[in-house]
Amino acid sequence: MGTPPSPGAADHSPTTRQPRLSWPLSPVPVITKYFDAPETPFGPGHRGVDLAAVPGQEVLAADAGVVVFAGSVGGRPVLSVDHDGGLRTTYEPVVAKVAVGEQVYRGQVLGTVLPGHPGCTVAACLHWGVRRGEEYVDPLALTGEVGEYRLKPWGGGR
Repeated sequence: MGTPPSPGAADHSPTTRQPRLSWPLSPVPVITKYFDAPETPFGPGHRGVDLAAVPGQEVLAADAGVVVFAGSVGGRPVLSVDHDGGLRTTYEPVVAKVAVGEQVYRGQVLGTVLPGHPGCTVAACLHWGVRRGEEYVDPLALTGEVGEYRLKPWGGGR
């Protein structure tokens, strides 16, 4: 029998969990705009993250799921995929290479990034959003990355 690991030793077992979602661009992109949760369902905020991209860059499925939308919203091409656990990922602006109802796997090419995302400071940005049910969540939290945090007023002050 081997020596038991010392307390606090790193666990390198094969059961180490992978992040819930993988990045929709490869290599891991620069974040040009962070998630900013709205305070109310229809209030202002940024319901996803903007990721620096190259026009025509492939957009990858963040996890296995089913394509539930591929069309235009507000004049921009959008693609949405439903995943187990009530998650829905959304990608824009994307020229879809998949169709509604199609099953997709983690890392599968969904389409390509178009230039022209409002507020993008580089040649092209992919806006990547995630919802759990009706609540928008920070995609970075599901990749194992740390997002940008801002303190908001508590409301219990003087």
